[in-house]
Amino acid sequence: MSDNYVALLGTKGGPAIRPESSMPTSSLYALNGQKIIVDCGLGVTKGLVDQGMQLKDLSLIIISHLHSDHYLELGPLLHTAWTAGLKTHVDIYGPPGLDMYWKGFCSSVKADIDLRIEDEGRPDMRDLITIHTIDAGPVLSRDGVTVSAIRNQHPPLVDTFALSFKTDELHVVFSGDTAPIKALENFARGADLLIHEAMLESALPALLERIGNGSEKLMAHLLKSHTFAHEAAMTAANAGAKRLALTHLIPSDDPAYDEKDWQEACAGHYNGELIVGHDAIRIEL
Repeated sequence: MSDNYVALLGTKGGPAIRPESSMPTSSLYALNGQKIIVDCGLGVTKGLVDQGMQLKDLSLIIISHLHSDHYLELGPLLHTAWTAGLKTHVDIYGPPGLDMYWKGFCSSVKADIDLRIEDEGRPDMRDLITIHTIDAGPVLSRDGVTVSAIRNQHPPLVDTFALSFKTDELHVVFSGDTAPIKALENFARGADLLIHEAMLESALPALLERIGNGSEKLMAHLLKSHTFAHEAAMTAANAGAKRLALTHLIPSDDPAYDEKDWQEACAGHYNGELIVGHDAIRIEL
């Protein structure tokens, strides 16, 4: 088993969960001896523990954009890690506005933080966290891993990013939430693994009916802000990506559809290895 892998902790598109549902977006990238958490949707904390990670070892987190299914559990993850023994620094990279979320979270649990510092002798959790605002271009370079970003297309948000992770031997790209864009083909050129969001076109009407409290605006958002599975396959083919993993699946919890439907949607568009993501899948690199 390789020391380099990506674990898709949550593979559901959107914030809602239902009985038998998968969980919203989060991933663990193990590269060059580092463990990088990418997005922190609901369930990320349990997902990391189930992968065998000690939460006290958290050091690096990246948030792709400020939709709740990508950062809702960031605060609870950090607080839980703190109660599990975290005492070292954590760097968090994300779009403008992420610092306001963190300040708000800390304010909401101030009484608990202050109590545990006084009663249990813990370090101040607030002093352990640094929020870094990202933009398109280089994000960070650390211990043999270089991360860069491009803006993708996920309106109405503007500060929303695809991410590239490179070591001397590996290149992994995460599309983030996005409509199909040509820029991603160049960004993922020759990647060992492209992790791309995906929708099943035929399943969308039933999804909106199940949601029940949206309007035609929700369908309009899906169509202008996300990528159909066959379009993700075409992006991977045009980029020359060696493998394609589908995640942020819309829908991921409709029993009328299964892995075969995703494979059929991509058939004829991409000839490389196709991985249909599911919660807790570990993709060896």
